[in-house]
Amino acid sequence: MGKTPRETNVTPSFTAEKLRAAGLRPTRQRMELAGHLFAGLDRHVTAESLHDEVVNSGIKVSLATVYNTLHQFTAAGLLRQVVVDAARGYFDTNTGDHQHFFLEDEGMLIDIPGDAIQVAGVPSAPPGMLVDRVDVVVRVRRT
Repeated sequence: MGKTPRETNVTPSFTAEKLRAAGLRPTRQRMELAGHLFAGLDRHVTAESLHDEVVNSGIKVSLATVYNTLHQFTAAGLLRQVVVDAARGYFDTNTGDHQHFFLEDEGMLIDIPGDAIQVAGVPSAPPGMLVDRVDVVVRVRRT
């Protein structure tokens, strides 16, 4: 259940190409946020935690811009949104097949490999619709 390694030396050209390949223009703010998101291991962030991280690194960006950019990255397939309840959502840099443990007391997600869980009995989608994916969040606490 470890994190998936990502490119550790994320260059501006690597980041720009990643954004272009997803159909996004590599604006200054997208480049800066992508540089933080996609360096190192896969991770789970909230808009607030990413905003704090980039502001503390000296980048001036509004929380609204962070929210908008995270949603743009999600729509482009660069991130996956994980909603744990009506008030909390995370953005996951691992867009592959996997699910999550959620430590409620710590507000932390831990990846569950896709082959470690089976989902059965998913009903057929209503007429004219297609099941896109099934998200499983297993709530856990430390003993």
